[in-house]
Amino acid sequence: MPTLDVINQEKKKVGTIDLSDDVFGTDVNVALVHQVIKAQLAGRRQGTAKTKVKSEVRGGGKKPFKQKGTGNARQGSSRSPLNPGGGQSFGPQPRSYEQATPKEMMRGALRSALSDRVKSARLLVVDEFKLSAIKTKTFQNVINTLGLEQLLIVDDANKNLELSGRNIPHVKILRTEGLNVYDVVRHEWIIITKRAAKAVEARLTNGSAK
Repeated sequence: MPTLDVINQEKKKVGTIDLSDDVFGTDVNVALVHQVIKAQLAGRRQGTAKTKVKSEVRGGGKKPFKQKGTGNARQGSSRSPLNPGGGQSFGPQPRSYEQATPKEMMRGALRSALSDRVKSARLLVVDEFKLSAIKTKTFQNVINTLGLEQLLIVDDANKNLELSGRNIPHVKILRTEGLNVYDVVRHEWIIITKRAAKAVEARLTNGSAK
């Protein structure tokens, strides 16, 4: 069972926390993490590329030239894919790139990603983020005190935190229900509050119906 120090906004130790082995101490399944990230990124593709086929191009109702006697191959429309301005053969059409991913695979990949951050000592637990007002400069001072970059912060609903940090480069703030494998992997450091850590454990514990 991983035991981590709990720090405050001033980077001072204020206690410890025991994290679940099922969530933060599992073996890292690299192949599973890779597969889930591929599915996540595929799901973000818009799939709106579209070209017109012969039947959708305007014009071309008149036969370009007579059927016989010209020496040319017969043509029925000037909008044939063989002619300039014609439709395109086998061009892209709107489609979905989503890949079906079972929920347990997604939970397993997230457990692996979080466990990897714990094993590499790149996950910090903060008692809580207290911001009296929505002010980016105040939150930037907290980040400077922690001395971290490429930072993912996970907390429950905290409006002052979310709005204060949304314009800071290389810092992303997520609620526990939005925690995902891709954001865990792409950020070098993770800071999670005590209450968020327990919420994540409840969400990812083996056999959870959430």
